[in-house]
Amino acid sequence: MNIFIGYDSKESLSYHVLSHSIQRRASRPVSIKPVALDQLKGIYTRQRGPTESTEFSLSRFLVPYLSNYTGRSIFMDCDMLCLGDIWDISHPEGSLDPDGPAVFVCKHDYVPKSEQKFLGNVQTKYPRKNWSSFMIFNNDKCRMLTKEYVNMATGLELHRFLWLPDEKIGSLPLEWNWLVGEYAPNPNAKMLHYTLGGPWFDETKNCDHADLWFAERDHMLGKTSG
Repeated sequence: MNIFIGYDSKESLSYHVLSHSIQRRASRPVSIKPVALDQLKGIYTRQRGPTESTEFSLSRFLVPYLSNYTGRSIFMDCDMLCLGDIWDISHPEGSLDPDGPAVFVCKHDYVPKSEQKFLGNVQTKYPRKNWSSFMIFNNDKCRMLTKEYVNMATGLELHRFLWLPDEKIGSLPLEWNWLVGEYAPNPNAKMLHYTLGGPWFDETKNCDHADLWFAERDHMLGKTSG
């Protein structure tokens, strides 16, 4: 399974803890790759805009291109924590149907509670907010996401999935992109998403489910054996 994680130089620790949490619980081998600007030179050429809160805000949509438009690939933001077996979500209903969806997402329907995100970034509000933070691409059906298109399309065109007919956007259970701080604490969540700022920032170190993230970090560092 190919997994791409958005990499931001200000959140490198969260990237590594997320990677560890995926590997630790996966029942079969996975391949994890960062979507990092330093590795996309000559491919991703656009300048970072004022509303892009992370370095991978738009480069995430290069995943089908980076996968040579073959197979399926998962993309996820780095500010997440995996609590389930990622293989459990590898074949969502309809993914093997030739006429099925091109991409699968958790279809959140909410309005952000705050006006700011982490590190003082502006909290932009738009339809389909956070749909693109966890995506399963049927890469061959996403050939419209060329590197030229990703470099030229507006952020809203990309994040609102205007490059696809609505019927080609499949649905995943919300438990695979549980928005910490926006939704109530959920002991059954499979993927926690610290979208308002995670425990690795001083300002949000006491957020919901912070204990689970710190436990995972300590396990990664060899401080615990559980």
